[in-house]
Amino acid sequence: MDLKGILGFDSATMNLKKEVVGGVTTFLTMAYILAVNPLILADAGMDQGAVFTATALASIIATLLMAFLAKLPFALAPAMGLNAFFAYTVVIGMGQTWQFALTAVLIEGLLFILLTLTGLRNLIVMSIPLEMRRAISAGIGLFIAYIGLSNANIITSGNGTLLALGNFTSPSVLLSLAGIVLCAVLLVRKVTGALMIGIMVISLAGIPLGVTHLNGIVNTPPSLAPTFCKFEWSSILSGNMFISVFTLLFFDMFDTIGTLIGVSSQAGMLDKDGNVPRMKQAFLADAVGTTVGAVLGTSTVSSFVESASGVNAGGKSGLTSVFTALCFLLAMFFAPLFLAIPSEATAPVLVIVGVMMMAEAGKIDYGHYLTSIPAFVCMVMMPLSGSISDGLMMGVIAYVLIHIFSGNWRNVNIGAYVLAALFILKYAFL
Repeated sequence: MDLKGILGFDSATMNLKKEVVGGVTTFLTMAYILAVNPLILADAGMDQGAVFTATALASIIATLLMAFLAKLPFALAPAMGLNAFFAYTVVIGMGQTWQFALTAVLIEGLLFILLTLTGLRNLIVMSIPLEMRRAISAGIGLFIAYIGLSNANIITSGNGTLLALGNFTSPSVLLSLAGIVLCAVLLVRKVTGALMIGIMVISLAGIPLGVTHLNGIVNTPPSLAPTFCKFEWSSILSGNMFISVFTLLFFDMFDTIGTLIGVSSQAGMLDKDGNVPRMKQAFLADAVGTTVGAVLGTSTVSSFVESASGVNAGGKSGLTSVFTALCFLLAMFFAPLFLAIPSEATAPVLVIVGVMMMAEAGKIDYGHYLTSIPAFVCMVMMPLSGSISDGLMMGVIAYVLIHIFSGNWRNVNIGAYVLAALFILKYAFL
């Protein structure tokens, strides 16, 4: 069996050493998810150790699927933003159980598989106008940054005000602020694995301060039992389930499209029409990864834009993804190290990821009020309402209403009208 051929490796144009370096580089730039995801889902009441194992296994399976189905050098893992939606909107905001949220992820994954196989995924994505899609990414960035600042107690509840600055003499706050500066400096200097290095340095600095509590380094991975196949079927026909599934599905597809096109363009992989090779297979790897991740006990799995780092290091084929998956497999046996990482060390990563996601906001024409006002509504309502889905729904409703009453109703596609009507009904009756 020609394994290299199966993975799209062409020895005439590709270098095995670069594929290895590319795979390891991709892992180093996204390994922070092994620390951040368990902490975020623990806020939803899930077992942190089980989520760590589920995160690693889901990443391994989805990344290997990308390697063998799509033959592309892209890695997948539980997505930032979607894990925040899982924990802080569905569970904490809507008051649902984490089992309800896992069920929504499972349904979303199955629908994603169906839409990918039938080719209907583009109709869902295109039902949201371009400016709104840009605003959604930026809004999630603001929301994630707010969660990071809040978890670090840099921002707290105010006395007579909604928000206020925290105690800047607190070791926890000082560690988090130092982490933000450190991660920023490492990124500016283009250091590989900047976010992971920042996490580890702040975690080590937290040991003498009593913030980090290390209980070993190497051990067998924690059991999946607390999260494996833990679904809640009693509410699958509820309005909250519809909103949760739709939001997860839309974000997952949009993130995947953006990542695949962006990284492929950077790698020079786009065909003459600007399309990603084997995009259907790449979508399928993402969809199956999400479904398997839900069974294991983690939030939506998606393609990571950090894959660009591995591509820049020389990765060009599915072989790069295989080596990334092997790194995730090795990391599973360092569970005590990852689980000892405190929120003070992961909070800076949330802030920095928020900055990265704000890039889309710069593409919005703020002088064109017809689209910029609803886009702004979408962006600011996500962090201010504490709900990603509410920000999305309010933005879409504002978009449609402003177009109707300004006489531009013909410029709105039918899908946006349908979504706005459903969202208004949700607020009116649910």
